[in-house]
Amino acid sequence: MRILITDGEGPITKNDNAFELSSFFIPNGENFFAVVSSYDDVLAYIVKKRGYKAGDTLKLILPFLKAYGATNEGIESYSRKNLLLMPKAKEALTHIKEVMPVYIVSTSYEPYVKAVCETLNFPIENVYCTKLNIDKYKLREEEAEELRRLSIEISQMNPIKIPDKASSLKDFSIKDKETIKRLNEIFWKELPAMKTYKIIKEVNPIGGFEKANAVKEILKKTKSKFSEVIYIGDSITDVQALRLIKKNNGLAVSFNGNKYALIESEIAVMAPSAIAIAVISKLFFKNGKKAIIKLIEEEDESLDSEIKEAWIKLKNEDVKLKKIEKENLPELIKESLAYRKKIRGEKIGELG
Repeated sequence: MRILITDGEGPITKNDNAFELSSFFIPNGENFFAVVSSYDDVLAYIVKKRGYKAGDTLKLILPFLKAYGATNEGIESYSRKNLLLMPKAKEALTHIKEVMPVYIVSTSYEPYVKAVCETLNFPIENVYCTKLNIDKYKLREEEAEELRRLSIEISQMNPIKIPDKASSLKDFSIKDKETIKRLNEIFWKELPAMKTYKIIKEVNPIGGFEKANAVKEILKKTKSKFSEVIYIGDSITDVQALRLIKKNNGLAVSFNGNKYALIESEIAVMAPSAIAIAVISKLFFKNGKKAIIKLIEEEDESLDSEIKEAWIKLKNEDVKLKKIEKENLPELIKESLAYRKKIRGEKIGELG
């Protein structure tokens, strides 16, 4: 059975909910989140810290959100009020669901994902996301004060820049090494001494290998093969899932992705709306992976009129569909990142 598995933020919505929650609850929260997110990239991509995965930013920021008064109700209310769908997301998912099962695997917090599902009339049982009950955790005032002090310190740092072709911390600038050292002290020495560290230990963001595990669970549930999956992702949290699908002859797609997603994908989609997802998914359902390659190369004379018409319209709307090769990867990274920033904004577009 051919199925679509897609990330939520990026292909379906424009939000980065954790970034936005940090901006709302934490003073100078935009930079605070950018610093922690860049640290997450370092731990997951360069250090490869044992037991750590891309997307664990979402648990690292939770004590700080709690210290500034975030509650279940507050998180859900903010998420609903600030939901930003990709243009034509509802239309795209409706079209795809007519022909094949669709699953969303998202690192986002559950309250936000619930709001997305209700707005899109999408079945919540077809979603994997980060479970969160922040009200369950108690926070003493002295710890809250210390967390607020640490948040100010973090928010005054500069986000870490990962050098091109970096393979270890030796490749980083002196300033970034100092930042990493201080963040190591905060997150792995100072926070573990607090009772509120329990929230970091217990919350399990669905990113990295957890997304790959979700893919395996979906395949087991649907009795599908890897080669029957089209997986759409856009960021570092999708790396293992994209790699898993690509390795096993499914179709790994980057949608307005950053360099992490592009490196692990076979196809790059750059589009201002989600309707491009519907077109390639329906083509994949009808004719399989090779048909997508033929569409890119404009060699498929067997396309039915519906797909041909939709594809011509998409090209006129400045949608780009490209096969990722070693030779064109550097240029595609620049091009896709520009699309990403244009669609989702400069600050969110910069995040890993």
